[in-house]
Amino acid sequence: MDTNFSDDFKVNGKFSIKKASTSYQGKLTKEEGTQLLIQEKEKLRELQERLYADGSQSLLVVLQAMDAAGKDSMIEHVFGGVNPQGCNVTSFKTPSSKEYSHDFLWRHYLALPQKGMIGIFNRSHYESVLVCKVHPEYNLSEKTWSSVKDFDDKFWENRYESIRNFEKHLAQNGTTIIKIFLNVSKDEQKERLLDRINEQEKNWKFSAADLPERALFSQYMEAYETAINETSKDHAPWYVLPADNKWFARVAAVQIIIDTLEKMNLKYPKLSEKDKEDLQKAKQQLLSEK
Repeated sequence: MDTNFSDDFKVNGKFSIKKASTSYQGKLTKEEGTQLLIQEKEKLRELQERLYADGSQSLLVVLQAMDAAGKDSMIEHVFGGVNPQGCNVTSFKTPSSKEYSHDFLWRHYLALPQKGMIGIFNRSHYESVLVCKVHPEYNLSEKTWSSVKDFDDKFWENRYESIRNFEKHLAQNGTTIIKIFLNVSKDEQKERLLDRINEQEKNWKFSAADLPERALFSQYMEAYETAINETSKDHAPWYVLPADNKWFARVAAVQIIIDTLEKMNLKYPKLSEKDKEDLQKAKQQLLSEK
């Protein structure tokens, strides 16, 4: 692929969400992008098989976005061709009472991919510094704090530090991390929510709860900007993808994932001389069968 989306959309230095395009598509047409995605998915499947065979590392893909930004469809279209035995998707909803009885990272540890696997977080540990920052009262469910007044600057600094430490620990122990923010505009979100209402087969996707959250769009953008600036590191980079055109976001994402896997220096296991001899003996035995 000629365009280097890994470099174009990786957060380096100070990130400003107001300067990040939601509609950029480069020189690609939708038709070209659709064809590219088909080609790149074949490459992704081969790399995922190599990751599984290598068995020494894992890949964690974190997807974050506003409602209707296209997280679910991205998972379907980008990862639809990989072997399901080597890929796990975890969609994080509101924590259960059991999850609230542990620290905010506990449930995410449980969902991490084992070595040889790709893990996809549809929403993630970042909800604790996104939705919980826009709605700080949600943190009271952890039962550690008694008042919203407890959620001061120091509290949020500690949360970002916990996330940085969590991701650094994973990176030091064989998990490569990619974090993708699908950057959709408020106008495009409006159109997609209207589609969910107007198209009967999409009615099930619409939730009345989406509208109060939409009213807080600017606050969410501030929360995203801060979270990205606080936690984008070389070992756990953020990529901010223009998401008004779903097809383009998918092409950009698949290239970023492929580039990351290629840099992991994955290898198929090498057979010992004895294993090679045993392989030839097995071959001769099979060929001699009547």
